[in-house]
Amino acid sequence: MSEPTVRIQKIKKDTVKTRLIVFGTLAAILLVCSVFCEYLTPYDPYLQDLSNAKTPPSAEHLFGTDRYGRDMLSRVIAGSRTSIYSTLLLVAIVTAFGTCVGVFCGWHGGWIDTVLMRISDMFLAFPGLVFALAVAGVLGGGLQNAIIALAAISWPKYARIARSQTLSQKETSWLKAAKLSGSGTWKMIFKHILPNIIGPILVTSMLDIGTMMMELAGLSFLGLGAKPPTAEWGSMMSDTRSLLATHPWVTLSPGFAIFISVMIFNLLGDTIRDYADPKNRMSC
Repeated sequence: MSEPTVRIQKIKKDTVKTRLIVFGTLAAILLVCSVFCEYLTPYDPYLQDLSNAKTPPSAEHLFGTDRYGRDMLSRVIAGSRTSIYSTLLLVAIVTAFGTCVGVFCGWHGGWIDTVLMRISDMFLAFPGLVFALAVAGVLGGGLQNAIIALAAISWPKYARIARSQTLSQKETSWLKAAKLSGSGTWKMIFKHILPNIIGPILVTSMLDIGTMMMELAGLSFLGLGAKPPTAEWGSMMSDTRSLLATHPWVTLSPGFAIFISVMIFNLLGDTIRDYADPKNRMSC
């Protein structure tokens, strides 16, 4: 390998590591701030003061106030816990459930595999958000039901990935040797299968965080997620959308928070995907 090629590969390696550190740090800051949000809010996010309603951004209220005089910066900070951790819970649910289904189908095969994969095909055949709207509407709305609705439409992708990875691992000689050595089913799955397939699944889940956050905020915006006065970014935008033309800061403040959070998690997911790429790791 020529010296210029080696130099380029080293630059790529350093760039990916730097991006991983930067975006990982930003994501960690978001998570920490959402955990301690009650200590970071300058005002009570639920305290109403009608004499101070619809105040434009100022030194006293950086994001202005809403129609009830509540400080928008405080509500955006308080809403980070609901929005971010609801998204992480949703991603964790679909990742765990989809992976279990995929590994089970790939390992056992047979008619169970056929039935579960046809069910996943049915879920994948519907437009995702439209199906989630229908499920959330049937369940009656609310943040918990919104998470259930999005989980119901999101697990097939993870099941497909886990199944394909499991099928490829089943054909390897080292797994056949482990089976001949007397290893039980659970030992082979947890010790040999899962550690070797978890990489692509985790990368997919990281890339899905931003998408899930947008979809969860979308359901709340449509009235099928968190309900007022709960501080949640999508619900806050829905509750104040009539003020967009006259008092835009009230609606744009939670929208800006969604934009920043989704961008950070998407960039972190892209960086983790680049870092986990075998070509990049081999070049490192």
